[in-house]
Amino acid sequence: MSRALQRLRATLGDELLVRGPGGYQLTPRAERIQAELQHALPRLEHVFSGEPFDPATAARAFRLAGTDYTVSVLSGALLRRVFSQSPGSTVIFSRWHHAVFSDAEHGVVDLLIHGGPAPPPLRSRVLFEEAYACLVSVGHPLALRPAVALEDYLQCAHVVVDITDGRQGHVDRRLESLGKSRRASVTVPYHAAAAAAVPGTSLVATLPRRLALQHSAPGVTAVIPAPDAIDAMSYGMSWHPRLDGDAAQGWLRDTIISTTAPPKP
Repeated sequence: MSRALQRLRATLGDELLVRGPGGYQLTPRAERIQAELQHALPRLEHVFSGEPFDPATAARAFRLAGTDYTVSVLSGALLRRVFSQSPGSTVIFSRWHHAVFSDAEHGVVDLLIHGGPAPPPLRSRVLFEEAYACLVSVGHPLALRPAVALEDYLQCAHVVVDITDGRQGHVDRRLESLGKSRRASVTVPYHAAAAAAVPGTSLVATLPRRLALQHSAPGVTAVIPAPDAIDAMSYGMSWHPRLDGDAAQGWLRDTIISTTAPPKP
């Protein structure tokens, strides 16, 4: 304590505390400082304790980015939860593009919803796994097969979803890991557009299974399992570490986790 008092005396150029007849007494300057601190300390405590977040009264703008598939999986259920708890907040979904991880790193978006890993320094949390399936026309040679061999799959004409640089992320990475590639007869920017291109054509659209089922039409298209080489992919969310302690962002992440959690038996 005496060393701390010595440092304060040297810094402020005042004795601050002096011995008197009845014990130690504050100097006039120390009394003025004490009066100022009575007002300053509560404000500092508020600064260092973190900003409280009450969803019911908040009006935060949450900026997310993802492919049309991840947005379609999340948007309905997530928005119902968000607006039931925080009606004054807004949610802004941005399209996926080649520099989206850099956008998260530089604060352009708050949270990414995507398949596969995220590069450092972003943090990630896995949300769910999704198998892949092929959507084909009912007249396609593969339509009635219970399983598709990889070689037969590779000989087909494909509609490819351009996730990044003309490639469809997990699907093309898995094929490339085996030294294989497929023929992209059509390239589109969205999963939904790939599904729409299939009816009446010889195209094969390789899509997340639940999306393929959503876009299948009896008598028009058929859904068959993708080759075993194209296994399931983990989907998750990523954010920059600077948002770890943000109460509003923590609430949003918890809301997304609860939205995508499998139903309890």
